[in-house]
Amino acid sequence: MKRSAPSPAESSRSSKKPRPTIPEYHLTPSTRDASGEIIWPAPKDQMESARQFILECVAAKKKTLIVPDKDADGLTAGAILQKTLIILGLSPELISAHLVQKGSNIHVVSERSAMAAHTPSYIFVLDQGSRKSEPVVDDGPVQHRALIIDRHYAETEDDFPAGSQHVTACHSPPVATSSLLTYLICREMHEDVEKQCDWLAIMGTHGDLGNTLKWEPPFPDMAAAFKKHTKRAINDAVSLINAPRRTSSYDVPGAWAALINASSPSDLLNNRTLLAARAEVNAEVERCTHVPPKFSADGKIAVLRINSAAQVHPVIATRWAGHLASPKLEIVLVANEGYLPGMVNFSCRVARAAKARDPPVNIIETLKDVASRASDSESENSLRARMGESFARGHKEASGGIVPKAEFEELMAILEVGKKAEAGSKKKEAAVAVAKESNTITNYFSKKS
Repeated sequence: MKRSAPSPAESSRSSKKPRPTIPEYHLTPSTRDASGEIIWPAPKDQMESARQFILECVAAKKKTLIVPDKDADGLTAGAILQKTLIILGLSPELISAHLVQKGSNIHVVSERSAMAAHTPSYIFVLDQGSRKSEPVVDDGPVQHRALIIDRHYAETEDDFPAGSQHVTACHSPPVATSSLLTYLICREMHEDVEKQCDWLAIMGTHGDLGNTLKWEPPFPDMAAAFKKHTKRAINDAVSLINAPRRTSSYDVPGAWAALINASSPSDLLNNRTLLAARAEVNAEVERCTHVPPKFSADGKIAVLRINSAAQVHPVIATRWAGHLASPKLEIVLVANEGYLPGMVNFSCRVARAAKARDPPVNIIETLKDVASRASDSESENSLRARMGESFARGHKEASGGIVPKAEFEELMAILEVGKKAEAGSKKKEAAVAVAKESNTITNYFSKKS
């Protein structure tokens, strides 16, 4: 018996909407200097000044403090720098690390005091973000010099601690990660840096940019590194190193200790501390990830609200950003009301369907624009001022904040989250486009976990 041809209506229902074509990251147009040469991964003068700073630190043979961020990119950047200092001749006994506490940052008084307690002469701050502030620490009997190595968005050259030097990749697209920037600074200083640190640079880069990144120009050729270490081992190591800082106990020291004592990604794969942390995080992601999204009145922002003592909101934001789609959707925002008492920690990601749009979606500018629409925007005690310096930080494509609960509710009121759904008008503008077969969002997350 011959099967009849499907009707046009049936064909339309069965066909899947093609995913938008997203340009490869390494093909992002670069900026050039007056001679036409590409400026990458950061301005040459900043790169060279950073190398001179490192050499001066080694030659001085004084106490040195490394302050890396808590994620794979920040921790591997710190590990690369520590290995480089030792290779160049600085005694390991002179090197210490400061790991910022849960929900805190280097500008908080308690963190500044803890860093100053090390009495460092040289301080390296890696991947901690860009912010105009007081000096990294207040000098006591020992004066310090500080170098900031970063990739987060800095609006001006003054968006760094007073008196510090900096090297930033944020204005040199395709923006390199802090770990890759650190590696490219240090690689030129001794041949052993490449031998010992290439896998760390890949780990940190995959941690921030994903493991599908193509290592093609202007990114360095890492073929030799991938011959020594498999992609699977590197990517598994990224997952493991990222896990402790997401747990409710915030065991960043455990991740740092595992990383600086490893000579390859394989050394991390059977680490019991890391494995237990990943199991805890996976269970919490599974518990929180099925919260249904609500949408802003204009359909541009999807909001999911969770309550967890674990830092799972960035993971959930990334996952939903890959599976929500509508003609207007631009940003997925996941708000966590259980991470810090009295605060809302939220993470934003550009929806996959919006990544190819022109002009590109800028999360930081979008968040600032929403805050500027508050009725008190012209007053000294405006919503923007009350949310503080930890609002709309990070990258244009991956931002977020830590704000008081009352102020977060004001932000949501400006967006009119859920208003159209409640009124029953034009629901399709904010519909969730999920494949109807086995690839539902519920099945996707259950498989991943």
